[in-house]
Amino acid sequence: MTSVDVQFHGGEVDGRTGPVITGTVDLPGDARELTPEEFRASGVPVAVFAHCFTCNRKVPAAFRISKALARAGIACLRFDFPGLGDSQGDFAETTFSGNVADLRAAAAWLQERLAAPSLLVGHSLGGAVALRAARHIPSLHAVATIGAPFRPASAARSLQDSCADIRPGEVRTVHLAERDIPISYAFLSDLAEVSERDRIVDDIAAIRTPLLTLHSPTDQTVPVSDATRIFEAAHWPKNIMSLDDADHLLTWRGSAQRAGQMISTWAEPYIRHA
Repeated sequence: MTSVDVQFHGGEVDGRTGPVITGTVDLPGDARELTPEEFRASGVPVAVFAHCFTCNRKVPAAFRISKALARAGIACLRFDFPGLGDSQGDFAETTFSGNVADLRAAAAWLQERLAAPSLLVGHSLGGAVALRAARHIPSLHAVATIGAPFRPASAARSLQDSCADIRPGEVRTVHLAERDIPISYAFLSDLAEVSERDRIVDDIAAIRTPLLTLHSPTDQTVPVSDATRIFEAAHWPKNIMSLDDADHLLTWRGSAQRAGQMISTWAEPYIRHA
């Protein structure tokens, strides 16, 4: 297994090209030595991973799940959303919808430079981003979420409480996970808009590929009932699996690796030689 750092432009928002995004492609075996044409001919499936809110591509969940997929023979692109990790951009100017555009841009970059992704994986709020983006990525043959909220806004409830009186155009600094995070009115407004129930159900119902919802029954951040709601809104074929002995961020020993192994085993019949 080898890893290669890459860069590409984020999704276009309001007619503006997105900032430069940094990612890492974890490749199985000797795939690094293959030309793009040889890689496509090899039939190695490709995945793209969307990380959790205010996280980056190097947090345990992203790093270990992507590596687990690569060990299972699935190339995986994990990347930093704008304003996080090594990507350019101002986090205060980002929105949930902008992240959806960034995820679509990542899939488009893979299709152009390596091979079209057949598997989409999203963790926490990144899972909600994946559910919204999936209908716009036609190459997908499987979608998997881990600890994803049914309503994106519910994953940021503490932010909404801290910014209850925020005004249009304003940016507040919120202390979250031992860091100061700039949160804009635009971010919260967009999050509320995409969290309308009918819109969420429409997005999930529009996914025509197999869907796996993976969730820890002891998740203290996003309740396991959210996994049930996602499952109920999805079309068959669909699966819901319990990720036991895991916290929300998958920092408990072995939890991220197990998640990656469960996803690769489940996805294999759908994405191999897709």
